[in-house]
Amino acid sequence: MATSLESVVYLFFVALLWGGTNPYIKKGAEGLENVKASSKIGQFFKELAFLVTKLKYVVPFVINQCGSVLYFLMLGGTDISLAVPVTNSLTFVVTAITGSMLGEEKIQKNTYIGMTLILVGTMLCCWDKVDETISS
Repeated sequence: MATSLESVVYLFFVALLWGGTNPYIKKGAEGLENVKASSKIGQFFKELAFLVTKLKYVVPFVINQCGSVLYFLMLGGTDISLAVPVTNSLTFVVTAITGSMLGEEKIQKNTYIGMTLILVGTMLCCWDKVDETISS
């Protein structure tokens, strides 16, 4: 299946949406562990009510889901062997950077090495797939 440079850009954008919102979703859900109910069903509805009433949770969640819709739309015209590794690996990198900027935890040396390897691997995958399209 042909993969255009435009498709790769959209996949990068999906990774930005997912990775950029993950730490905010986590931050917005703080306090959820303190919600208690007497039954499992009651617990579910109390937790749901807790989350949907917190704008700090809802806004990044909606943005994250917009990324999921874009990803779903991109799967129809993009090689799955490119779409999955690009979005999932880059999501990790963006999540680590965003989380660090929010003060979650400092990025360690091994994480920087891993992120560099992910970026190099992703570039090679993209280069190979997009190069195939340009050559044909």
